[in-house]
Amino acid sequence: MARRLEAAGATALGMPCNTAHHYARQIAAAVSIPFLNMVELSVARAAGGSAQETAASVFLASPAVRKARACSTALARAGLTAIWPEDDDRMLGAIRLIKSAGPVGEAQDILAGAARELVTNGAALIFVACSEFSLLAGSLSVPVPVIDTVDVLVDAIRAHSLQK
Repeated sequence: MARRLEAAGATALGMPCNTAHHYARQIAAAVSIPFLNMVELSVARAAGGSAQETAASVFLASPAVRKARACSTALARAGLTAIWPEDDDRMLGAIRLIKSAGPVGEAQDILAGAARELVTNGAALIFVACSEFSLLAGSLSVPVPVIDTVDVLVDAIRAHSLQK
């Protein structure tokens, strides 16, 4: 698919799915155009903050992001530690709810509850690392910085487009 997009005239590739970034190296190696790696760009943005802000970062994402280790390499390079919501089923339920009903209050409550719980457990930064959760990222009210990985990708696409 990446090669077809390049052949069709794409000048860069972006993928708005954190879990799929498990395949980022293979995708980038398959083409000669830039792959705007949403995970690496988001971690780099976080690493630009103070050590206190990035020591423990929460990932509000599908459990598949953790299981696929889609963020592990970027986090390790930046010296960041990830903590994850404990209730995988609840997070998956929120994703399914958003897919079926949109960004409804129940999904918002689940996301906000997970964020509050993890901030209480020491998180100093929150990555919203699920495109479904991006629909609710603006409503998170927590006392730590929030980085929405989709917003980071959009910024990179915009910057790339303006360079051309």
